[in-house]
Amino acid sequence: MSKSKTGNAASVSKDGTHDKIVLNTQRFFCYLVLIFLTLLCLFSFYVLVINTTRSHPDIQKGFSFLPGKSFIANVKSLLGNEQLPVLSGMMNSLIVSTCSALVCVYFSAMTAYAIHAYEFKLRKFAFTFILLIMMVPTQVSALGFVKLMGDMRLMNSFIPLIMPSIASPIVFFFIKQYMDSVLPMELIEAARIDGAHEFRIFNQIVLPLMKPALAVQMIFTFVSSWNNYFVPQLLINKASKKTLPLLIAQLRSADFLKFDMGQVYMMIAFAILPVVVVYICLSKFIVRGVTLGGVKG
Repeated sequence: MSKSKTGNAASVSKDGTHDKIVLNTQRFFCYLVLIFLTLLCLFSFYVLVINTTRSHPDIQKGFSFLPGKSFIANVKSLLGNEQLPVLSGMMNSLIVSTCSALVCVYFSAMTAYAIHAYEFKLRKFAFTFILLIMMVPTQVSALGFVKLMGDMRLMNSFIPLIMPSIASPIVFFFIKQYMDSVLPMELIEAARIDGAHEFRIFNQIVLPLMKPALAVQMIFTFVSSWNNYFVPQLLINKASKKTLPLLIAQLRSADFLKFDMGQVYMMIAFAILPVVVVYICLSKFIVRGVTLGGVKG
């Protein structure tokens, strides 16, 4: 009997040790894959940083792991190019992206609040219709949109790049799902009983509760608008109104004899730097907002 108990204990101990070894091995390979994917994603940024320090002839020779000595020369060459107003382009992109993010997030949250807090006959139809708009690509309506902006004399203006952001089904859907999980109707009813009007409830009660979701969508909208090339290419012709993606395309399509890869990589670095800074500063909001937004109470 004692031998049987001893044998069972030994087998359990061996099984437990075996399970720990298997678990540690799986964990090791998971970390190995994650490290490899991280390095793979960061490699393109490393190439960009290295090439901003190299001259055009050096870049043509091939890739190098070591930085060059032409960083200052590339900066001076880019900023000294009168045909490429880089600083003006950055300011234009900053204005368009910031305004688009603010307008998109605020009015999408307002639409989500209306669907969440009000009972009306076409409530489900409105929600479904907004989601159906997500299926329509921008290219389908581009021709009519450009003609409409031309008729309204809004070509070479920032208004067509900012105002359509009000209608963003993707942002609306994310905020609506997040609102369902963190905003109880009892809180809204209590505010109404206390005599608060609807705009005060929305601005002073709803929006503060939605900070993580709003921050996430503001970041995503900012980045999307910052990188937008298709719509500005159709509407903007003046050099003083061009955004950074247009200037990058203009530099990339320059004459072969005047083409400078050092300038191209430096221009791309100028375009990426603000986005990287935004992500680094607000990454905690991205994780928190995506995690909570995916859990519906």
